[in-house]
Amino acid sequence: MTASREPSDRSTTLAETLAGRLRVQILSGALPEGNRLPSIRKAAGEFGVSKNTVVEAYDRLVLGNLVAAKAGSGFVVIYRGDDGGRPKHVSEAVDIASLLSAQLSQNFEIRVGDGRPPASWTEQSEIKRHLSGTGRILPAAADAYGSALGFLPLRQQIALRLQAQQIAAKEDGLLLTFGANHALDLIIRAMLSPGDAVLVDEPGYYPLFAKLTLAQVRIVGVRRLADGPDVDDLAAKIQSERPKLFFTQSLGHNPTGGSITLPVAHAVLQTAMRSNLVIVEDDPFADLPMAVNSRLATLDQLNNVISIGTFSKTLSASLRSGFIAARSDRIATLAELKMLTTVNSSGHVERLLHRLLADGHYERHLKRLGQRSEAAMGQVRANLVRGGHPLYADARTGYYLYLLLPDGIDDMALAREGAKDSIFIAPGSLFCLDKNSRLARAIRINVSRADNPKFYEFLLRRLQ
Repeated sequence: MTASREPSDRSTTLAETLAGRLRVQILSGALPEGNRLPSIRKAAGEFGVSKNTVVEAYDRLVLGNLVAAKAGSGFVVIYRGDDGGRPKHVSEAVDIASLLSAQLSQNFEIRVGDGRPPASWTEQSEIKRHLSGTGRILPAAADAYGSALGFLPLRQQIALRLQAQQIAAKEDGLLLTFGANHALDLIIRAMLSPGDAVLVDEPGYYPLFAKLTLAQVRIVGVRRLADGPDVDDLAAKIQSERPKLFFTQSLGHNPTGGSITLPVAHAVLQTAMRSNLVIVEDDPFADLPMAVNSRLATLDQLNNVISIGTFSKTLSASLRSGFIAARSDRIATLAELKMLTTVNSSGHVERLLHRLLADGHYERHLKRLGQRSEAAMGQVRANLVRGGHPLYADARTGYYLYLLLPDGIDDMALAREGAKDSIFIAPGSLFCLDKNSRLARAIRINVSRADNPKFYEFLLRRLQ
């Protein structure tokens, strides 16, 4: 299909956004083969864009061999998927992760719903000088696979950091991974079977929901309060569901921003231990200077808790490096699975990280990052409170605040309205298993990306 037009940057952005949204629906099976896309006129009205924008979006799908223009039928989906269509659990997992697809797109002017900080806070800060070239000759062994546990000197550095955080970790109790999501994937594969029940925070980390759906396990939400998991709800779900694992985040919880308090942490551990329930604690903000010392791994000392760490939220999402800290027997099992699935993680990345940690660059970077995070958190919180917008938790660590929407405001509709203004918004319902709960009517705000007056003007205009 051809069209003689010179689209503006804004229309191009909207076309890419619309094409991306439809692409997710097609690939997930929500729009199966043979389905007709809305007419250009209808799509323009439905998505609030121009007809030219719709034409450009449909052109992109045609070039991707996902749809075809057919005389008398308009645009029809021609994508068949694998073997005529994906299995139901795969389609459901892809659908859950649709927000991740939007995050990977760079088409929004304001990315307040993004889960990551801007590059200027991480790899484009002073630390980039140390990432651009090591200045050292790598030994010949650097090109070998190495131990499945990962680069030993980096494990030793991480063990020292954990010990400074009062977690008695040792190098044989650490497994290096391609980031926190790889760590979660290994734990799910190693410890769960289809049909098992697992507990998760609700609201909680939606990519985890997608991974668990892909593993065909039964996901049960535990209410997340401002100060941590609801202990009474946790006890009730353990009794009724007999879960294998409980996945939770203690610090700078995604999406609410709250952190677990010491009394709640003690109660969660005692409740889990009575039923031999293993806890998987994912804390990407544990290295920030403001991180509180009420982590479950600290209190439990990795006996009944598996701890996940990552450098993605503090250093660079592009490095894709993280770790699992646990009992040595569990680490040995996970290392075997890692060897079977990926052979090993990246030795070059791990050597680079080792240098950053050993030479003190990472610590200095964390100090700057913590100052930025603290300042942004205070400023954004003040702006939202001044605008009369209620926050769910008194967040102090991490990047997130959770804004509760007024009655009658739909979070998904708000996200669509934001997209029209090139504002990427993360709807609360994507973080909830129960789409009808009060906490599903909210949006997650990344304070590192909420410094644009246009965003606050949008909230005032839409939430009156």
